[in-house]
Amino acid sequence: MSEGAPRRTRMTQDERRRQLVGIGLRMLVERPIQELPVDEVAREAGISRGLLFHYFPNKAAFHDAVVAAAGRRVLRNTAPDAGLPAREAVAQFVARYYGQVDRRRGAYVALVFGGGAAGPGREHAEDLRAAVAERVRALLGLGEASLSVAHGWAAYVEDRALRWSAAPSGERGTSLEDEAAHCVRALDALLALG
Repeated sequence: MSEGAPRRTRMTQDERRRQLVGIGLRMLVERPIQELPVDEVAREAGISRGLLFHYFPNKAAFHDAVVAAAGRRVLRNTAPDAGLPAREAVAQFVARYYGQVDRRRGAYVALVFGGGAAGPGREHAEDLRAAVAERVRALLGLGEASLSVAHGWAAYVEDRALRWSAAPSGERGTSLEDEAAHCVRALDALLALG
């Protein structure tokens, strides 16, 4: 092996898959999912491109695994603390969601919009919104009929968080706390209409 080549490390199949997805997640910050280069991922992992396809049957399957992991990361990082009263839990979720979008805006935009309307990962972006809606429905103890309202609210919060995070921090006009309070009021208003 040449001096500049990465040293190969023996890993279990699950460890190697996690490593490859982790590298893909890191690269997702810099580029849309459809531009994620499997050659670079394999090189960084110290394996051949062909071996990458031993763990993922094709490029689309690898991209799918990366986008699914990105969605799980968002849900994990935005979960409210257990035991909070319902409205407080929703407000904490919104604040954490805004924080997640703000800290990882490039990755979030790549996750949600990187594949275009029908591109790689689009179903995972929709799954993420559905999971957010289900989380809010469960936190508030709402019936199944309220799920479509919660889903619409999740899209509203996502759009608002993306717009808020796009502005430089000194020019946002509202604080994170005000944004969270606004989003909770918007949810209450939507539920009152439904």
